[in-house]
Amino acid sequence: MFKLISQVKVLSPEDQGVKDILIAGEKIAAIEEPRKIKIEGLEVELIDGSGLIALPGFIDPHVHILGGGGEGGPATRAPEIRVEDCASAGVTTVIGCLGTDSITRHLSSLLAKARALEIEGLSTWIYAGAYNLPAPTITGSVRSDLVLIDKVIGAGEIALSDHRSSQPAYEEFLELVAECRVGGLLGGKAGIAHFHLGDGSRGLDYLFRMIKETEIPATQVIPTHTSRNRYLFEQAMEWLKLGGFIDLTTGPEPVEEGEISVAEALKQIKAANLPLSRVTVSSDSNGSLPAFNGQGELIGLGVANQKDFLRTFQQIWREKILTREEAIQVFSTNAAGFYKLPGKGRVETGFEADLLLLNEAAELRYVFSRGKALLEKGRLKVRGTFSSTY
Repeated sequence: MFKLISQVKVLSPEDQGVKDILIAGEKIAAIEEPRKIKIEGLEVELIDGSGLIALPGFIDPHVHILGGGGEGGPATRAPEIRVEDCASAGVTTVIGCLGTDSITRHLSSLLAKARALEIEGLSTWIYAGAYNLPAPTITGSVRSDLVLIDKVIGAGEIALSDHRSSQPAYEEFLELVAECRVGGLLGGKAGIAHFHLGDGSRGLDYLFRMIKETEIPATQVIPTHTSRNRYLFEQAMEWLKLGGFIDLTTGPEPVEEGEISVAEALKQIKAANLPLSRVTVSSDSNGSLPAFNGQGELIGLGVANQKDFLRTFQQIWREKILTREEAIQVFSTNAAGFYKLPGKGRVETGFEADLLLLNEAAELRYVFSRGKALLEKGRLKVRGTFSSTY
């Protein structure tokens, strides 16, 4: 099936001007000046892109696709994500992870959920591991998971500086990163070690020590939740200066006391002339948002969602916190490059047809994932296998 999107402004993320885009199956077959694409004798679906802007589908590199949580007991286990949750937020690619709970949540189930979401229309990968070290795996080691399982692209989210972590020693941390590096090399993957950072005062200390004492490059790891407090964000800014990547987590507004919103964090990174090309944004969607008091007692619990991911992008776009090109890079292109996701993160001939069509107010009008329309004229076209039964 061919689709022809006509007269649409293309941000690839670079501004390409007004073009026609031809989709053939799951791929972008051509991007040409308006009315130059000619197809005869074949069925073509025509989509009027006049007044709309085409950009690559969002990539969310930290999603609890199985659900997270459980810190308040079995009744506080968060639900699994649905394909429509992602589609309605413009997210066409997710990387799934386990979190605190690696007892009632399992990597084999995570892998099955990733495959299910892919059947339903998304592109999916997963991390081996969970909060704790040694890292849970499917085949017996992170290295072999990376080599043998197509969807495993790294390990995460491994908890550091958090009372819920396994309090790993530096040597355990370093061994995990080394497993990721060698497994990535052997498997032809990024092999990223993805670290959850809590509120603890140790912050990124292990990461700084790693690049000072070993040959492992800073780009082998990425810390997430890096704007959760001022001290951690200052460390994250220093990590950027040293050549590392950081991940910022969207969440509900208003932010908690001491936390820095994604919009404010990006504003400060840009003002400091630090490279936005080494920043990604994720939702932590379907993970729990627990609140603990000073004694470590659970006093509240929420659930992260994809809506905040889209809302944050729209805020950055509308308030011109970043240029449009920069915003697209942070929400899509950077993650595609860092995690080595083939055919992702750009509107380019030969790439997968993961496309968002927005109006000038950054409202979603169309979402295409591998050429399939998940949202059309602002209305969802896709539902999970069992969504209609609830």
